[in-house]
Amino acid sequence: MNNLVKRAQRGDADAFTELMQSQMQNLYKAARAILNNDEDIADAVADTLLVCWEKIAQLRKVEFFRTWMTKILINKCNDILRTKKELAYNDELLQEFPEETQEYNNVEWLEVMKCLDEKYRLVMVLYYVNGLTTAQISETLNMPASTVRTRLARGRDQIAAVCQIDEKRNGKRNAAVNGGRI
Repeated sequence: MNNLVKRAQRGDADAFTELMQSQMQNLYKAARAILNNDEDIADAVADTLLVCWEKIAQLRKVEFFRTWMTKILINKCNDILRTKKELAYNDELLQEFPEETQEYNNVEWLEVMKCLDEKYRLVMVLYYVNGLTTAQISETLNMPASTVRTRLARGRDQIAAVCQIDEKRNGKRNAAVNGGRI
C-alpha cells in the first residue's frame, strides 16, 4: 500500500484509483457507523475521495495514509450531519439501518450496531472492522487513547448485554415451543 501512496503522491491516477478501491469497503463501513442513509454514505465517500486526491501530496508520512483518509471521512460525515441538522432538526438522523446494502449485508452485525450508543459505534467499527489500532483511532478522532479503550470496553459490554437479552428471549421461546410438543 505504501508504494501506491507514493505513486499517487507523484500524480499517478491509476495508483490512486487502485489505492482507493482497496480502501472502499473500509470507507463504507466507517461512514455507515456514523450515517444511516445510503445516499449520505455515498456522498461522504465521494467527498473523501475528492479531498484525498486533491491533498494526497500533502500527506507527510505514507504509513499514516489510512488514518489520514479515515479522519477526512469522519469530517465529511460530520459535515453531512451538521447540514442535515441545520436543514431540518428531527428524528430522521436516528433512523434504523436499511435492511439491505450493496456491499455490507450482515444483518446480525447491523442489529448489534443499532443497539450501541453512537459514541461507541464508530470506535467499534474502526477497531474491529477497519482494523485500526487504539492509537490510530485516538489520532483520527482527536481523543485520548484511554478514552478509545474505555469506549471499546463499554461497547463490548453493551454488545454482551444485548446478546444475553437475546439469549434469554430465545431460550424462553424454545422452551415454550418444546414444552408444547413434549
